[in-house]
Amino acid sequence: MLRKRKTDPLGRQVALFLAVDRVALGVGVLFATRPALKAMKFGEPGPAGEALAKFGGGRDLALGLLTLAARNDREALRTLLAAGVALDAADAFSLGLAARDPETRAAGLGGVVAGSAAALVGLFAWRRLG
Repeated sequence: MLRKRKTDPLGRQVALFLAVDRVALGVGVLFATRPALKAMKFGEPGPAGEALAKFGGGRDLALGLLTLAARNDREALRTLLAAGVALDAADAFSLGLAARDPETRAAGLGGVVAGSAAALVGLFAWRRLG
């Protein structure tokens, strides 16, 4: 008889923390785009910048909600964590490119730090749930 592997409580807790953080960021960027971008040091965005920010906010909101919905399914939680790690690493890389421009340097450097930290924490939780 196959035994179902028990979910690591710390890994689950970290995964849920990341999910709630992602939902909060997504809601903020979707519904308070200008203040959110200003808080992230992007300055005053134009319509194209707002649209792109909303795209990312929608992505974060969807991934966060899916992760919360999978909170009791260890395998689904691991899969969503892996997706989050990949997206956070991609964000860190992309914002690193933005840091090369003086107008977006502060936001880019902040994004490198935040994206890298989120990717590392997500990887930690993913491994704990493995």
